[in-house]
Formats: sequence, C-alpha cells, structure tokens
Amino acid sequence: MDNYLAMLPLSGIAKYTGTQPKDALPFAGYPQQHPAEKNKLILVYDPLGPTPTVMEFKLEDILLVEDIPSAVTEDGEGVPLVKLWVQRGAHGVILEPFEVNDSWIGRVNE
Repeated sequence: MDNYLAMLPLSGIAKYTGTQPKDALPFAGYPQQHPAEKNKLILVYDPLGPTPTVMEFKLEDILLVEDIPSAVTEDGEGVPLVKLWVQRGAHGVILEPFEVNDSWIGRVNE
C-alpha cells in the first residue's frame, strides 16, 4: 500500500504526523487506485465486515494519510488499512450494491 500512496501525484497529500487537521474528517479502510480516473481514490470502508462500503474521493480532497494496523482475514491474510483525512465539505461518492430484480421494471428507461 505504501507503494501506491508513494506513486500518487503530488496534490497536497501529506503523511499523518500526529496532529489532526481541524478542517478534515477521518475515513479508515482499504484504499485502491480508481480503475479509470487517476485523480480519484477508492476506499473500502470496513472491508472485512458484513456490509463493506465502497467510497470514492478526489485526491485533491485528501489532506493527510495515516497508516493504521492491518486487518487480518480468517485465512490469516493481512489487509492493509489507512486512515484518510478528507477535507470538510468535499463531495464523496458511496457506491451501493443492489439486487437486479423485477422491482426495477418501470423505474428505468426501457
């Protein structure tokens, strides 16, 4: 994970130094590079929990990155985690899963 964070473009992101920014809120989870948009980051919040949440943030809105202890799967595999400090007032996106079924008939264009 450190390799990915080191490859991010210089956009004002700094490593966490112990002082919490007053103008940012923390989000912890498993980070991934956005597959199509290099200026965005995907964060899987609670990746090993029963309902992980997939969030998307613009890199320019991330002020600090803090390494936190990795989570461990039932198979003993480590999942690297970080805490992102995101600018207060920034807009993120939550990707929400849903079941494709007949309840969607009439709700979307045919």
